Amino acid sequence: MARSRAAHGRNVFAVAGRAGWLGTMREVVTEPMFLLLLAACALYFCMGQVEEGSTLVVALLLVAGISVYQGVRSDRALAALRELTQPRAQAWRNGALVQVPVEDLVVGDAVLVEEGSRLPADGTVDAANDFAVDEAILTGEAVPVAKLPGQPVFAGTGAVSGSAWLTLTAVGEHTELGRIGRSLDAIGTEKTPLQLQVSRFVTRMAWAGVGAFALVWGINFARSGDWATALLYGLTLAMSILPEEIPVAFSSFMALGAARLSRAGVLTKQPQTVESLGSATVICVDKTGTITQPGMRVQQVYDGAAGTLLPLAGPLPASAVAVLTYAHWASETKPFDPMEKALAAACAAHAPAVVAAVYPMVHEYPLAGTPPMMTHVRRAPTGQLLVAAKGAVEHVVAVCHLAPAVAGQVRDLTRKLSAQGFRVLGVARGAAPSEVGFPAQQDDFAWSFLGLVALENPPKANAAAVIQAFGQAGIQVKMITGDFPETAQAIARQVGLPGADTLLTGADVLALDAATLRQRVGGTAVFARMFPEAKLRVVNALKANGEVVAMTGDGVNDAPALKAAHIGVAMGGRGTEVARQAASLVLVHDDLASMVTAVAEGRRIYQNLTKAISYIVSIHLPIILTVTVPLLAGWPLANLLGPVHIIFLELVMGPTCSIAFENEPAETHQMLAPPRVPTATFLGGAALGRSLAQGLGIAAAVLAVYYAAMRLGRPAAEVRTLVFATLVLSNVVLTLVNRSFTLPLWRTLAVPNRLLWLMLSLTLALLLGALGVPAARELFVFVPVPAAALGWCALAALLGAGGLEVYKLLKRE
Repeated sequence: MARSRAAHGRNVFAVAGRAGWLGTMREVVTEPMFLLLLAACALYFCMGQVEEGSTLVVALLLVAGISVYQGVRSDRALAALRELTQPRAQAWRNGALVQVPVEDLVVGDAVLVEEGSRLPADGTVDAANDFAVDEAILTGEAVPVAKLPGQPVFAGTGAVSGSAWLTLTAVGEHTELGRIGRSLDAIGTEKTPLQLQVSRFVTRMAWAGVGAFALVWGINFARSGDWATALLYGLTLAMSILPEEIPVAFSSFMALGAARLSRAGVLTKQPQTVESLGSATVICVDKTGTITQPGMRVQQVYDGAAGTLLPLAGPLPASAVAVLTYAHWASETKPFDPMEKALAAACAAHAPAVVAAVYPMVHEYPLAGTPPMMTHVRRAPTGQLLVAAKGAVEHVVAVCHLAPAVAGQVRDLTRKLSAQGFRVLGVARGAAPSEVGFPAQQDDFAWSFLGLVALENPPKANAAAVIQAFGQAGIQVKMITGDFPETAQAIARQVGLPGADTLLTGADVLALDAATLRQRVGGTAVFARMFPEAKLRVVNALKANGEVVAMTGDGVNDAPALKAAHIGVAMGGRGTEVARQAASLVLVHDDLASMVTAVAEGRRIYQNLTKAISYIVSIHLPIILTVTVPLLAGWPLANLLGPVHIIFLELVMGPTCSIAFENEPAETHQMLAPPRVPTATFLGGAALGRSLAQGLGIAAAVLAVYYAAMRLGRPAAEVRTLVFATLVLSNVVLTLVNRSFTLPLWRTLAVPNRLLWLMLSLTLALLLGALGVPAARELFVFVPVPAAALGWCALAALLGAGGLEVYKLLKRE
C-alpha cells in the first residue's frame, strides 16, 4: 500500500486555496489597514520620529499577529470540518471489508460500491449485480450506463443501481476526472446575501476613507504647508474609517460556528451555510428514519390465499409463510435497508430453512414504476427459477389483475392498516420464465397475488418535541414521504404535526400547474406517495413563494430536491453518498433534533454578528468625528490623535469584535422568535439607526470632554489624555451594552462569557498602562491627570454609550 501511494500519490485532487499560515500571512500584508500602517511607519521614520515609527512597527506586528491567529484558528476549524465530512469507501483490507477515507485508497485496492454511492477512483469492474452508473459528469449523457465485468468505471460518477466490486486502476490527479480538471471540490460556491452585504459595506467605507483622507490631507497642507505632517493626519483618519474588523469577524463567526455544529453532530460543507440556518422558514422532512425510528418490524401478514390478516406472534400457515418468503426473495441477498432487514428477520423466524439455503439471484429488476415495485429472479437449490416481487400495493394489485371485488377488499385493508400507521407492501409470485430470456419489463410476467405485509415504524421518542420546537421558532414543518397517505397522516397526527389533515400526493403535485401548486403547498403539511420529480416541484414551489427551504433526505431519489433546497440536509448514518454530496448539511446521528440545534446556532451566530457589526459602526463613528470635527470647526487644538492612538484602539476593537462577541451565549428568546427575513440587511432601518445613535452619543460625550478641557485652557497633552481615556472607557461601556438589544445591562452582567471579560480586563489594563507608565505616556504624548478628571471621563462614557439602556427600558414599558 505504501509503495502504491508513493508511486501514484494520494487519492485527492489539487484544489486552489491558501497554503496554511503562509497564505494567511500573504492575505494579512495585503490588507488596507496593514498598508496604511506601513505608510505611517515610513512617514515617521522619514520625519526623524524614530520612537513613534518603532512603536508603529511593533503595533504592525501585533495587528498582523492577531489577524494571522484568527485566520489560522478559522482554518484549523475548517480543516477539522473537512476531515469529518470527507467521504468514505468500502475497501477489502486485511481479509475484511472496512470503511476507509476516500483519500487513503490506492491503486490495486478492491472496493465495493453500491447503489447511491459515488465512485471514489477509476477502476475496472470485477463482479457486478445489476450495476449501472451515471456518467453525466464526464460525458454529459443523462442515461445511466450498465457496467459488466471487465469494463472501466471512473471517479466522480455515481452508482444508480445494483452493486459491484472494483479494482482501482488510477487515483487522484491520475484519474480521468483529475486529468480534465473537473474536481467537484473545485467548483466555486456563490456568496450568501450576508456575505455580499458585508463586502458592499466594507467597500463603501473604504471609498469613504479615501475621500476623507484626501480632505484632511488637503486642509492640513493648506494650513501648515507641511505635506508630511498633513499626510500623517490624513492616514490617521483613513485608519479610523476603515472597518477591517468586519470581514475578519464574519469569517471567524462562520468557521467557529461550523466547528461548534460539528461537535453537536451537524457537519457543514460550507461555513457560510451556518448563517443561512437562522432564516429557514420551512423544513421538509422525510418520515421513515427521520420522524420515525430507523428500525422496522413486520407486525402482521395478510394471507391472500385464505383472505385472513394474521399477527406474527404465533405460528403461520404455509400460505402466509409464502408471503414472507417471497417478500424476502424480492429483497437484497444481504439487505441494508431497514425494511428489507425486517422482512429477512420475519422470514428467518417462520421459515429458517429458506434463509439458511442459498437462492442466488439470476436477474434483477430494480425499483421502478409509479408507485414503485421491484422484482428478483432467483434460482432454488433444485434449479427451479423463482420470481418474487414486492412493492406498492397499487402496483402489485394492478399487475396481478385481481377481480374487482378482491382488489377492492385488498385496497380497503391497505387503507385500514395504513391509517393505523403501518407501512404496507404487496407481495406477488411470477410465473417461472424460460431459460432463453426474461421479459423486458417486470410488469410483463404472469403474476399471482400472495398477500400483504404490514411493517411497524413508530415515531421517535423526541419527534413530537422536535416538531413543537420548530413550530415555536416560526418554522413550518412539511412531511414528504413515499409512503401511503393514510400511513403518513397517521404518523403526522401521532407527532402533532400542524395541518396533519392536509394532503397532496405525488400524482396531485405533478398534475397541478405551477401557479396552483404555489397556492396549495403553503397550506399543505403532508405530501405522500412522492417521487423525485414531485419532491423537486414542491421545493421549487415553496422557494417561489419566498420561503427559505430546508430539506432532509437520505436516498438517491432525494438528491435533486436536496440540491434545489436552500439548505439540503442529508442523513449521515443511513444516507447514501449521493445524498450527502448533494446536501449542504449532514446529520451525523440521523436525529432531527440536531436540526433544532443547528437552527439555534445559526440564529445565535447571526445575532452575535449583528451585535459585533453594530459595535464596530458605533465605535468607529466617534473616532472619525473626534478627528474631523475639531479640524473642520477650526478648534485651536486639532489633530490631537495620531496613528499610534488609532492603532491602540484597533488593537482593542479587533479582539473584542471577533473573539468576545463570537463567544456570546444565545439569548433565551431567540428560538421563540420568527425567522429573520433573508433579504433584510444586517445594518438596515432600525438597526442602522440604533448604531448611528450610539455612535453619535459617544461622539457627543468625547467631543464634550474635548471642548470643555480646551475651553478651560488645559494643555494639548492633557486634553489628548482625557479624550483618549473617554474613547477607551466608552468602548468598554459600549461592549457591555451591546451584549443584548433587549435585555437591560443588569441582567446581561450575569450571563457568562469568559472571553468577553478577559478582553475588557486587557483593555482597562492597557489604558492604565498608557496613563501610568512614564515610557508609555511619553510615547502617546500623555500627561498624568487626577483621578477626579478620569472620573468625569468615565461619567461621560457612561452617558454617551449607555443611551441604549434608556431605549431598552422605554421599549419594555
